[in-house]
Amino acid sequence: MGLLDKIRGEFIDIVEWTEPSNNDILCYRFPRYQNEIKNGARLTVREGQNAVFVSEGKIADVFSPGMYKLETNNLPILSTIKGWKYGFNSPFKAEVYFVSTKQWTDKKWGTQNPVMVRDPEFGPIRVRAFGTYAFRVSDPGQFLKELVATDPSFETYEIANQLRNVIVPRIVDALGTAKIPILDLAGNYEKLSTLASVKIGPEMAAMGLTITQFFVENISLPPEVEKMLDKRSSMAVLGNMDQFTRFQTANAIGDAANNPGGVAGVGAGLGAGMAMAGAMADSLRGSASAGSPPPLPGGSVQYFVAVSGAQAGPFDLSVLAAKVRSGELSRSTLVWRAGMASWIAAETVADLHSLFAAVPPPLPPS
Repeated sequence: MGLLDKIRGEFIDIVEWTEPSNNDILCYRFPRYQNEIKNGARLTVREGQNAVFVSEGKIADVFSPGMYKLETNNLPILSTIKGWKYGFNSPFKAEVYFVSTKQWTDKKWGTQNPVMVRDPEFGPIRVRAFGTYAFRVSDPGQFLKELVATDPSFETYEIANQLRNVIVPRIVDALGTAKIPILDLAGNYEKLSTLASVKIGPEMAAMGLTITQFFVENISLPPEVEKMLDKRSSMAVLGNMDQFTRFQTANAIGDAANNPGGVAGVGAGLGAGMAMAGAMADSLRGSASAGSPPPLPGGSVQYFVAVSGAQAGPFDLSVLAAKVRSGELSRSTLVWRAGMASWIAAETVADLHSLFAAVPPPLPPS
């Protein structure tokens, strides 16, 4: 430092701080030679700033925006500390800190690791959360004592981790006390933001800060849980499986028509798709009737019998067996049941083979 610089530093006429653009400085200590300020110096405090005077390690006077002439009547606390009753001699010594009181926006917060919460539908589940917030220095003296101390240039990054450590536990508390189901969180972000702001406020105030805005942007589940929820949603969207089968079939036919190989080229795929869709539909229908017992074995198949040129019946297998034993029903007797194209001999019907097992066939002609 040259002689002229030393002289200028000892007798500062103007004390002010013009914040550089695109900076993150929260507090700036005004540079001066041996902390000496000239009696009657001009102090300029701009909007979005406060000036804090520190003397002998103690916070003295705090100035809000405005222009001041530094005299005894403008420095009541400093005058008391120095014992100035009738004014003071120039220069006097004091540190001057300019504190930015503007709003600092678009600050990020988020959970480093998933946190466990209890959901009324899914039970214990891990979630991640993140969002943004804005803050400002509301008590420059408290802020200086708790965070800045003697740092000549205190920037926002120096408290970013501390603020995140305050915010994250409070948002977890808000999630727990709100008792909002995971699937309903998207419609309650504003409610969670308000709850978290109330919980965060006292701890921020203890550092001389105020949260001006707080937003929850997203609360997400682990990827594997999200995949299962997607599958669950997909099944709900499918709804009626019969309609889904027809829809898939129509799409396959359209693809076949556009295929150079024609329907034959995709016939196998179409058949497999229809079979799979049909199996799914049968499975769903079967699950709906799982409580009904199957039909009783035997007695369910009934046949009509041609007796002396007239139709008789229908008879179930137990009655037909009795007729075989009595001779009323022979191998050549014509029978018919639903589904047959015409009357046929009893011995050609697979269902009736067992009835003739103990009956010998007719003797061959002599």
